[in-house]
Parts: sequence; structure tokens; C-alpha cells
Amino acid sequence: MRYLAETFALAALRRGRPVEQFLGPAGSPECPGIRYIEVRPTKAHYEIILHILEDVGHENFSDLIEFPSLEQGNEEAEFGRLVATRDDPLAALAAAEEVAGAVRGRWVNAGLVQDEYHDYVMAGRPRSSSPDGHPWLARGIGS
Repeated sequence: MRYLAETFALAALRRGRPVEQFLGPAGSPECPGIRYIEVRPTKAHYEIILHILEDVGHENFSDLIEFPSLEQGNEEAEFGRLVATRDDPLAALAAAEEVAGAVRGRWVNAGLVQDEYHDYVMAGRPRSSSPDGHPWLARGIGS
């Protein structure tokens, strides 16, 4: 099973491991992009980082870390944009939902967001829902 139950996502965060979630398409037809959100533990708190990237992948290339930022000219956004911080892991997941439209129950361990993107590419880059039919939520930052 790819998705983490909430208890496992919280446990990963408490162990110092980030969790991620693919949020779907961004940008415009002329400049297509994708979004994903990351909750990253630090020594002091949990950071919620939004990544808005150019959609430059294909079926054999889905390494999102290599994708350029869709926010050209914003050097801070090159490695994601810090959109919130929280002091506890549950509050961090809730903030990701509130700020970027993340969905409880669709978190994956760090690195597996690439698999989510690959499924998206293989499904023809659907604009309205994920390959498994879950609707993309187009609210929040970077929609």
C-alpha cells in the first residue's frame, strides 16, 4: 500500500522523516506545471513546504527533485516555498490541508511522490482528478 495511514504519517514525522503528497497540475496549458507538498521535521518544528514545478517529466523521467521551479525568478522557490510551520505533526498535516489542499490519507513517505507523478503522467496528465479518480483540490497557494 502506497498511502500512509494517519498514525504512520505521524510516526514518520516524529521519527524525523518527511512525508509528501502530490497535489496535481498547476500553471497553464502554455506553461504546464505540477504541485506537491512536503511536511519536513526540523529540530524546532515542522515545516510545510510547497513545491510548484515545471512539468518536464515523461514516462521514463519522474525525478521531481530535478524539475525546475515554475516560479521563475524566485530563487527561494527553487527548493520549495515555506508556507507554514507548526509545533506538532498533526497540526502540520492540518496546515498542509488548509494552505494547499492536501488530503488526509494520501500522504506518502519521502521520495514516493515521484511514483504518484509517474502514475499521473501514465494516465495522460488528467486535469480534474488523480489517476485513481480522487479530485484535485484547486484551493490554496499555487493552484
